[in-house]
Amino acid sequence: MPILPLYGHEAMREQLAAQMDRGVLPASLLLHGPAGIGKQRLALWMAQRLLCGGATAKPCDECQHCRYALELQHPDLHWIFPHENVSGSADWEYDDLKPLHDARVAERAEAKGLYARPDGSCGIYKGDTKYLRHVASRSPALASRKVIIVGDAERMVPQQANPEAANMFLKLLEEPPADTTIILTSSEPHALLQTIRSRVVQLRVAPLPTEAMRAFLADVAAAEKLPNLPPAELLRIAGGAPGKLLGGDDQQVAMDRARKLLAAADGGAEQRFRAAFTSGTSKARGAFSDVLDALSVVVHERVRDAAARGDEPAARRAAKVMPLIEDAKLAAAGNANPQVVTAQLLESIAELR
Repeated sequence: MPILPLYGHEAMREQLAAQMDRGVLPASLLLHGPAGIGKQRLALWMAQRLLCGGATAKPCDECQHCRYALELQHPDLHWIFPHENVSGSADWEYDDLKPLHDARVAERAEAKGLYARPDGSCGIYKGDTKYLRHVASRSPALASRKVIIVGDAERMVPQQANPEAANMFLKLLEEPPADTTIILTSSEPHALLQTIRSRVVQLRVAPLPTEAMRAFLADVAAAEKLPNLPPAELLRIAGGAPGKLLGGDDQQVAMDRARKLLAAADGGAEQRFRAAFTSGTSKARGAFSDVLDALSVVVHERVRDAAARGDEPAARRAAKVMPLIEDAKLAAAGNANPQVVTAQLLESIAELR
């Protein structure tokens, strides 16, 4: 069965289609923007259009290339995204790695392309970049070119073994094959190596407007995966990012925890201490990273709400919190204790008042 259609992003699609038609689409791109707005689905649309064999309109949705791409089975479409690490896979060869990648993509195909954001313990590892370098070196199997998509590309850094993974990927970006298009997506582009960012053309993707969100909510396949809430409430929660609605209970827990952390930061020293003490241990680092991701969303909401009501000082204070959260994410991805990271973060936020 094909994956869910791409909703919204019409202006971006027109811009990209025009570049494809003129043959001036950059070989390496980075689609960045808020989490959950459909950047990877947009990248898959780009791949389908690049691979399409239709004579007129592209993508035609009818040719063999389009059918395979929509079913995530095209041999020249390679989609990598964060996953749990497999011990020893860094030393595996292509023939060992391919079944793992195929199985992960098949899971997303089975879910019609609807999936929750990978938790904080997932990453993109050395074995993944070895796999990508191998497929990039091969000739296209069916189409005239190959397309490589790396979703949540920031997870190459600084997850375990990922500095090496990112450096290996950098070599591929430095000398991309002429028949290969590489598309990275990221909601945290600043977390990518600067050397990677300097070698890609960056395009910012905007959240979906209300009309596109309503079309997504009306899709029967999408509705089956969404919380049982009124459409107006789903629109409010999503804020133009349908992916926010696919996290299930775990995402709600992370959001609740993030709001409690901000409340503690606005409170006294004792509240901050208690919040830090209950942040868990290094064994729960993946869940803690999810809370930090949710904290970014909550602070973005604060900035947007303050700006909407004309409270510029409050909007600026909230915006200053974002770099502090990103620093905390970097520390949490290493060996830092979540309790220590939380204590430092809450103290830094409190000092902004």
